Amino acid sequence: MARKKPNPAPASTPLTTAPTPGHRLTQADLERYLWSAADILRGSIDSSDYKSYIFGLLFLKRLSDRFEEECATIRRDGGDPEDPDEHEFFVPKRARWAEISKCASGLGEVLNKAAAAIEHQEQNSSALQGVLAGIDFNDERKLGDARQRDQVLARLVQHFASLDLKNASLSEPDMLGRAYEFLIERFADDAGKKGGEFYTPRKVVQLLVELLEPSAKMRICDPTCGSGGMLIECAHYVEKSGGNPKNLSLSGQEKNLGTWAICKMNMLLHGIRDARIEKGDTIRDPKLVEQGALQLFDRVIANPPFSLDEWGRDFAEADPYGRFRYGIPPKTKGDLAFVQHMLAVLNKQGKLAVVMPHGVLFRGSSEGEIRKGFLRDDLIEAVIGLPTNLFYGTGIPAAVLVLNRNKPVARRGKVVFVEASREYGEGTNQNKLRDEDVQKIAQTVKAFVDVERYARVVPAEEIEKNEGNLNISRYVETSEAEDKVDVGAALNALREAEHARDAARAEMERHLRALGYGS
Repeated sequence: MARKKPNPAPASTPLTTAPTPGHRLTQADLERYLWSAADILRGSIDSSDYKSYIFGLLFLKRLSDRFEEECATIRRDGGDPEDPDEHEFFVPKRARWAEISKCASGLGEVLNKAAAAIEHQEQNSSALQGVLAGIDFNDERKLGDARQRDQVLARLVQHFASLDLKNASLSEPDMLGRAYEFLIERFADDAGKKGGEFYTPRKVVQLLVELLEPSAKMRICDPTCGSGGMLIECAHYVEKSGGNPKNLSLSGQEKNLGTWAICKMNMLLHGIRDARIEKGDTIRDPKLVEQGALQLFDRVIANPPFSLDEWGRDFAEADPYGRFRYGIPPKTKGDLAFVQHMLAVLNKQGKLAVVMPHGVLFRGSSEGEIRKGFLRDDLIEAVIGLPTNLFYGTGIPAAVLVLNRNKPVARRGKVVFVEASREYGEGTNQNKLRDEDVQKIAQTVKAFVDVERYARVVPAEEIEKNEGNLNISRYVETSEAEDKVDVGAALNALREAEHARDAARAEMERHLRALGYGS
């Protein structure tokens, strides 16, 4: 399906000119100005590539502006602004925006060296190592020859130079973090199919978080964390619930190095410095380990790649962590490998929520045996059907599975099935869940009750009789109820109709005889 270009911003007129000096940026101002930076690259660079340059420059500018703001405070207090220990992140001179802006040629190399200088600064390295290294501002294949690179990069540097990203210039505390999430969504929309590799629609993320109800002091993991939206939404949920999000332990792993860097920047721009975000393949090389054993978590949340081919079956067969005790999924369908990894890192009180393609609910062979194992151990708490065309990169319907190692007594031996595929808002390029859809699903699962033509609590014995098939249509009747037929009344009506027919025929024959017809 052909995709339309997204609108430049939610507001009616794009802000492509710089905000006036002294003006405190609003959220809408910031989002419009940041998105207009993409116009400088759009058309000459593939939409799936230019996000790295925008994110990288935004991050460099924020670090530089915040550093200058700290310098002013340190001077006022009589300290040495060039003392690295006085700063959250120390920005070497060559990486400060005032220095970068002076350069008229060789800008790609200047920006690469600025990024490297920041990462290699001793007190920055633990938090920033590798975050900017994957962005090559001097890439001839993407940015053109030296002259073209200088022209494009000079326009971008000038564009960001007009944007004051000091704390004092931002009208709300978490503006930059939310603007970054806005950009991630816009870039996913622009990238089309490739957008699904790093972004899950926000309402789907909110649904999973609502189902998991994270709270302060919990350890939370996303083993396929993409750009980090699920972990950040867990922090938002805790804060909105009155808890302290800084008391959360957030961990994730991401295979794609570019996406890993986006996630790290996302965390830092939200003020989350302590998140542990590892690089690597979760199935082949899980990195969230402690003393040779997998770390365990209170909540695990994920949207793994659907039906991943070559997911690592050869590694799974000899897995040193024993993650695949319920069975080895097919070589070309890695879905239940990710679910089993999630279960393996769940502690005894833990709960997980995961987005899956519908096929995992009913496919047979090894996947059927894995589902039976989940049911036998009474792990499955909820199966939720979502609308079609919610996700970037695929129009197929998806489902959410909720598994719980510590099901409440009233829920043991039961699974609630929710058929939520018919309730959604239609969008230009894809469908979307609305706030009311998210709340209805979450409240239904939490209530754990039957809702006519929407949800049903099903005993495990019934599912076992269906050979572990979790297809929602087997358990939730969604068709309109047919009018009940009274068989006795129908037969009486038929007899009366036959009597009336016979009487009418006899009357007609009598009249014909009177007229001389017939015998």
